[in-house]
Amino acid sequence: MSDKLENVLIPKTMSTQHPDNANIPDWSSEEVINGNAEVYEAYYAYSVLGCQEVMWDSEGKDTDTRVVRKLLQKYWDYFSAHTIGEDIYLTYRIPNPKIEGPERKFFVETLQNIPVAHDVASLVYRREVVPIFEVILPFTTNAQELILLLNYYKKAIIGHEDATLYESVTTKDWIGSFSPKTIKVIPLVEDFESIINVDRVVRPYLQAIKPKQQRVFLARSDPALNYGLICAVLLSKIALSKLKQLEKEQNTTIHPILGVGSKPFRGHLSPDNVENFLDEYKGLSTVTAQSAFRYDYPTAQVKEAITTLNQRLPNGDPEIINPEEETVFLGILTKCRRHYESQIESMAPFINSVAAYVPARRARKLHIGLFGYSRCVAGVCLPRAISFAASLYSIGLPPEFIGMSALNQLSSAEWLLLKKYYLKMDYDLKVVGELVSWENINMLIEMRNQLSKRANMNQETIKKALSNTIEDLKAVEEKLSIKLGPKSVSGRKHENFTNNFLLSYLQKEDDEAKKALLESAKLRKCLG
Repeated sequence: MSDKLENVLIPKTMSTQHPDNANIPDWSSEEVINGNAEVYEAYYAYSVLGCQEVMWDSEGKDTDTRVVRKLLQKYWDYFSAHTIGEDIYLTYRIPNPKIEGPERKFFVETLQNIPVAHDVASLVYRREVVPIFEVILPFTTNAQELILLLNYYKKAIIGHEDATLYESVTTKDWIGSFSPKTIKVIPLVEDFESIINVDRVVRPYLQAIKPKQQRVFLARSDPALNYGLICAVLLSKIALSKLKQLEKEQNTTIHPILGVGSKPFRGHLSPDNVENFLDEYKGLSTVTAQSAFRYDYPTAQVKEAITTLNQRLPNGDPEIINPEEETVFLGILTKCRRHYESQIESMAPFINSVAAYVPARRARKLHIGLFGYSRCVAGVCLPRAISFAASLYSIGLPPEFIGMSALNQLSSAEWLLLKKYYLKMDYDLKVVGELVSWENINMLIEMRNQLSKRANMNQETIKKALSNTIEDLKAVEEKLSIKLGPKSVSGRKHENFTNNFLLSYLQKEDDEAKKALLESAKLRKCLG
């Protein structure tokens, strides 16, 4: 690995293309942001908001691989003073061939563009510039995948420059040399086993490649979708602890990235919760500023929050979890996951039916795999995390509370450890407690005949799911002494919109349902 790539600065704030925004940005004329609008969005994230990195996403969506050329052509006044790859960063999230199926060769197309971007930038800047040198590999489950990717780039993208094409003419003779000669690979770890054993996933890669610095991306949204809020928080804490211990063991500086949304279910990083977030998740180098963070709050507040994150990250060391504590953690995770999955299994048809009303904010491809874009939990398929959360917020049942009756099953040791490590649990649940609508839950119980027809569910299943929902909510009220339900004017308005949504949904008044869902999302400052 070249010293130039090893010694780059680590960006603190990563703008992403996650489609969780309720409001359309002022600069966009379309509800669905794609194509050239995403190129402008990258420039806007750097130049206006102050984000230090943009994740350019080719996983699950079509993306413009000529982004570097377009940025430099259209916004040279800014980029002449802010060199891509040196002062600010552009990082590809690439498709994982393991799960892409017939579209796995988009992986090849994305990697092939890295030398093209190098040539374009070097020509424009009139010196050698490497604008893209890192790629994020989603759904990483072992080090072999990382080494395969790195070696593919070196051998198939760079290595073919020495191939003889005719007589003594090589590829390099014909179309020039290829640079950069190597890249850095960031594992994005997303499933339960990989997160809880993140050190085993990353260690063999560090031993084989021996980088001075290594970024590791920890998912926070999909673990919440797959295993529930408490599991998602605790898995993050375990992973951060293990990465810190691995850093000391391997003498490699590890820089964790946490992928977070703006409500507690998906991480609770919003412009109005920066301080709490930094206290909760110690040991981070980089965080994501997703679309709701950027577009559902006043621009001045967003800029101030990003400035704070740029100044405060890295935010210290995580607390190290010892083996005895990890054993207790496993007990908590097992109980919480079991309760969550049981509840999701019964609610899935209703959630999927409501998700159809969530507006699209990005042009995405839909396909199904082990961890494909339709997520499968407890044997049932669900929408992606944002649509999933949006569906539940829209009916007055925040996803944070699903499976919370597990709190009643925790031993005193488990309860003490949960309170020790989930620092802001009371605050998080109090915040989203405003979005709970007891009125809606009672209405669903009374109208379960209509709901069974609307969502294609058995009435007994509906009755059981709603009964379990009430148990989940009461467990939180009793264990944490939190009164759930709207108290503020905003909370009451939110309940009114969710009530209107449910009535319109049950009566198949689709336009009215969509309007009510969107208005509630604007009030809570995100879709999901």
